[in-house]
Amino acid sequence: QVQLVESGGGLVQPGGSLRLSCVVSGFTLDYYPMGWFRQAPGKEREAVSLFASSDGSTHYADSVKGRFTTSGDSAKNTVYLQMTSLKPEDTAVYYCAAVSQLVSLRPLKLIPFGSWGQGTQVTVSS
Repeated sequence: QVQLVESGGGLVQPGGSLRLSCVVSGFTLDYYPMGWFRQAPGKEREAVSLFASSDGSTHYADSVKGRFTTSGDSAKNTVYLQMTSLKPEDTAVYYCAAVSQLVSLRPLKLIPFGSWGQGTQVTVSS
C-alpha cells in the first residue's frame, strides 16, 4: 500500500527557512521521480520541484529556483524540500507525489500519480 507522509511545515517569518520531509512507503524512490507540489488558498495545485533518485537530477519552478533544494535519501526512502529565503507568496499546503511524466520544464509541469499525502502547511508571515 502506497503511503506518503509529509511533515516539517510551520509558521516562519519572511526570509526564514524550513525543511519539508516526505516519507514514502509502498515503493522505493529508485522506481519513480518524486515531485513536490503546493496549493495556496483559491489557487490550483502547482509543481514546485522534481527529484529523480535514479540519476540525482533535480528541476524547479522558476518561482523557487535558487531558493529551494530537493533531495532524497534512499536508505530512509524519504524526499526533502529545503526552503530558504521564504516569501509570503510561498504560503501554501505542500504535498509530495510520485511523478509519471515531466511535461515541461518552463513552466514546470508534472503529472503526478497515485495517492497524495495529507500535506503540510507552510505559512510565511511576519
